[in-house]
Formats: sequence, C-alpha cells, structure tokens
Amino acid sequence: MNETIEYYNKNAESFIAGTINADMSDCRNRFLKYVKKGGSILDAGCGSGRDSLAFKDVGYKVAAFDASEEICKSASERLGFKVDCKRFEDLEGENMYDGIWASASLLHVKEADLKDVMSRLKRLLKAGGILYASFKEGNSERIKDGRFFHDMTEEKCKELFKNVGIEIQEIYTSQDVRDDRVGEMWVNVVGKIKNK
Repeated sequence: MNETIEYYNKNAESFIAGTINADMSDCRNRFLKYVKKGGSILDAGCGSGRDSLAFKDVGYKVAAFDASEEICKSASERLGFKVDCKRFEDLEGENMYDGIWASASLLHVKEADLKDVMSRLKRLLKAGGILYASFKEGNSERIKDGRFFHDMTEEKCKELFKNVGIEIQEIYTSQDVRDDRVGEMWVNVVGKIKNK
C-alpha cells in the first residue's frame, strides 16, 4: 500500500490531469438517486476532487479524504475546503454520512483487509445510508506501474456486500470513460444500509 501512496505522491499532477475531466455523471446520478437530497456525502479516496465538486455543486454537504498528501493538497485547493490525508484503515466514527462515494479507490485495498474497511465505511453511514464502490473487472491482486490493484467480479462484489450486511440496490458493469482506456471494464455497486 505504501508503494501505491508513493506512486500518487510522485505522479499527482499527471494522475489528476488524466482523471479530472473523466465524465462520471452516469455513475454519480445512479448513486445520487438513492441519497437524501442535500445530505452529507463522504468522497472516500477523492483523487482530484472531481466528484466532490460535482456533489457540492448540486447542493450536497461534502467531506473528502485521500491517502496521498500531494493529491490532498491539490484537491483542497480545487474544492475550497480541507481534504483530509488518511487511509481507509484509519477511518473511525459512526452515523455521520447519508452517502459514501468510493470511486476507483477501494481497488487499492488488499482482499484480506477489504471486509474490515467495508465495515468501517458501513459504521460511518447513517441508517438508510448509501455506499457506492467501483473496481476494475477481474479476479486478481496485482501490481501495475508501481500501484497495487485488487480486481473484482460482480459475484465477488455481491459476496463482499452480503458479508458486511450492505444490501445491493444496483450492480452493473461499465466501460472506462477515459479516451485512452477503451475496453477496460469496471464493476459498480450501489448498496444501502438497512438498519444499524
């Protein structure tokens, strides 16, 4: 994990340039239709802050964090509020958010740690809260260009959400929206906390 964070610290500028204009509106809209209007959203692993800004612009109260210091600095400037520098494993608290948006961020968590991290996210959500997560489609843990990735299938996502007691509302695959990633597929999951 440290190598992955180091990658983002060293390549923050080019990573942000490559993702800031990616059109995630379809996934955001699918998530927002379940989240209370004007509610609170945590952008978990926010990267450039692209989605935080979109949520803020349509009236949601947004908090954000990322594990990379350099990315946090850049996102804080873009968003006009402090983006916390922390890892999923450091998350604490409960009943704080109506929605958690974990777009292309949980894919850096090892399979062995994923259930614990998901349980932490679940605790942060209020009853009826919504969690969105996305993973590259596949069935392996791998290192690519100095970053760790944990790819998931729809079946593995269903199993994970079931094991932590989050009820899936939608699960779907989508194509990577970046021009240079034609053919890369993503598994997207929207889940709901029924009761606490």
